[in-house]
Amino acid sequence: SPYAGDAQREIKALSADEIEAYLAGKGQGLARAAELHGYPGPRHVLDLATELALTADQRARTQQLFDIMQADAQRLGRALVDAEATLDRHFARRSIDAKTLAVSLDRIGALQADLRGVHLQAHLAQVEILTPGQIASYDRLRGYASDVEAAAHHAH
Repeated sequence: SPYAGDAQREIKALSADEIEAYLAGKGQGLARAAELHGYPGPRHVLDLATELALTADQRARTQQLFDIMQADAQRLGRALVDAEATLDRHFARRSIDAKTLAVSLDRIGALQADLRGVHLQAHLAQVEILTPGQIASYDRLRGYASDVEAAAHHAH
C-alpha cells in the first residue's frame, strides 16, 4: 500500500517534511503558476541578488517583501497544520460526522487558498521591484528560458 508506514505519522495527512515546510513558511511550489510565467519570487531574487545586480533599494524592498511574505506564510502554515491536526483527532477519536467534516474541510481549504495567495501576491509585488531585464535574467538563471526567449518575453 502507498500508505504503508504513514500510520505512525503525528498527523496522518501530512508528512514530517510537509509540516516543517508549512511551519517554516516555505513556498512548496504554491506560486509555480507565477514563477513559470515570469513573476520572480522574493526568496530566489535575494539568492540571485548579485547576478541580478540589484540596487540597494531593490534589495531592501525585496527583503521587506520576503519578510512580510514569510511571516504571513508561517502564521497561515501554523493554522493549516493545526486544522489538519484537529481533523486527524476527530477521525482518531471517531467523533467525526458529516457536519464536522464539512466545517473542517472548509477551514482547511480556506487556509490553503490564503497561503497560496500570500506566495502568489509576493510574486506579483516582486515584478514591480525589478526591471524587465532583471526578470529576463532571473528566468535565464533559473533555467526557464534562453537569453533570447527571456528577453522577448519580458520586453514590455
